[in-house]
Amino acid sequence: MAKIFVSGHKNPDMDSICSAYAYAALKNKVDPSNTYIPIRCGNLNEATRAQFNRFGLIPPPFKRDVRTRVSKVIIESDVEVCPTDPVYRLITLYKNTARHSVFPIMEGTRFVGLVTIDEISDFILKENLGSRPVYNFLVKNFEVVIPGYFIKKGNEESILAPLAVGANKFATYEKVMKGFKGPMPILVVGDRERHINKAIELNVPAIILTGIRGKTISKIDWDSYEGSVFVSETDTAETLRLLRLCVPVSELLVKKLPSLQADMLFDEARAFLANNDYRELPVFSGKEYRGYVSRRSFLEKPATKLIMVDHNENDQAITGVEEAEVVEIVDHHRLGAAKTRNPIFICCEPLGSTCTIVYKLFMRHNVEVTSDIAKVLLSGIVSDTIMLKSPTTTFEDYTAVQDLLSIAGVDDMYKFGETMFSGGASLAKSDARMMIEADFKRYRESGVNFGIGQSEVTTLDDVEDYRARYLEELEMVKKAYSLDWALFLITDVVKENSVLLLTRMPIAEQKLAYEKAGEGMYLLPQVLSRKKQLLPEIIRVIQE
Repeated sequence: MAKIFVSGHKNPDMDSICSAYAYAALKNKVDPSNTYIPIRCGNLNEATRAQFNRFGLIPPPFKRDVRTRVSKVIIESDVEVCPTDPVYRLITLYKNTARHSVFPIMEGTRFVGLVTIDEISDFILKENLGSRPVYNFLVKNFEVVIPGYFIKKGNEESILAPLAVGANKFATYEKVMKGFKGPMPILVVGDRERHINKAIELNVPAIILTGIRGKTISKIDWDSYEGSVFVSETDTAETLRLLRLCVPVSELLVKKLPSLQADMLFDEARAFLANNDYRELPVFSGKEYRGYVSRRSFLEKPATKLIMVDHNENDQAITGVEEAEVVEIVDHHRLGAAKTRNPIFICCEPLGSTCTIVYKLFMRHNVEVTSDIAKVLLSGIVSDTIMLKSPTTTFEDYTAVQDLLSIAGVDDMYKFGETMFSGGASLAKSDARMMIEADFKRYRESGVNFGIGQSEVTTLDDVEDYRARYLEELEMVKKAYSLDWALFLITDVVKENSVLLLTRMPIAEQKLAYEKAGEGMYLLPQVLSRKKQLLPEIIRVIQE
């Protein structure tokens, strides 16, 4: 099951948010084999936020980008190893679990380290090179690894000691035992009374008895001995082999690994591994262990699957779209989509709202439109067509609205729309930059880069109160986006008129067909649509 994100454009308006929300709901119905998640790549405007609050619905969450991150290639092991587990268990796991070459060592939920076949190889090489190895044994692991039982357990839970075998004649054995310079060894010995008593006298930390059948023949006073005594039910050679594997796996961790974060960019993580000697690294979300990655994880870069709604051009899309796999486009704007690797579903119609197209797709798939979805779709259509008054409005928008009003149980579309638009932020009281960028689209025509923002209001009577502030901020937006021209369309949805604020561009301004009402301000009677009315005029003056 794949996660597929459904996203509107940057600086999302009502139609962008509502179409993403509703289309994700539709796709989850018709394609249950995948999970469709509605997202937004910009801030919610106040009208959209208020509308979702009225409905008691949660709007699409914000997603910064769809660039491939480490989280896409995390390997999650279904087997964990405790720090105290014997190395024997790890070797058994390698034998029985061919799928894994890496195992996380976990102490409860706390990550301790990663252990691989390399650590086991180093462990075996280390004990066979140089001087007699000293092991850090956990006494409790004796009975986990070696067939047998304890006669007694000493006070020490862990023992740092080498190994010795009591197989020589007593004189030689005694000389060897007294010759230990460091910690005394764990003694592996048969039922040899003198050897055992000497070991007790020398206070060896543990005695492992082999070749015992039933009770020991020798009369040993175990009460005077403070160490552990374990009876192995296998021969001496096998006991020695298994005893080495009683070492806890935590002893294999000789170096502390750096870690990666799940939200780290794929390319950054791949470069980090390429420039270091590590083969595997743990991955965290904050402080929570998520899994690990290996060098093989970065051989192929997985792409995030994305559906674009209410836009089709990459420069209006969520950051990282060039790395994503676009699988569908649902839109009502002019086509400027980038090339795709494979054939994809595109539904692009010259309607007043993307939400109208989404409603038609519900009908095509014979999927029931719930009351909540009807309210969401209705909001997108009423907003983008400005209560069906915009010249972009089509007959199909009208019929969709009529159907959705009935499903949603809404009696009066105009009251619904006025309530929705009144929920928008006041331009006079709001941050100018935020309002300009809330629904700001960039274009390029005849070598000129320009951008147009739009905001719907219920009166234009107070424009003079904030005109200077917004013109000043338009200049900042122009510089921020490296534009030649920045414009802001303020639309009165009640009286169906607009005011246009713009930065200076004298050559183009003198060709505008609108009445100039002041510095940087033009009156646009009966203009409601940026796409169908204002944009063609701006393109005309640029081309001329």
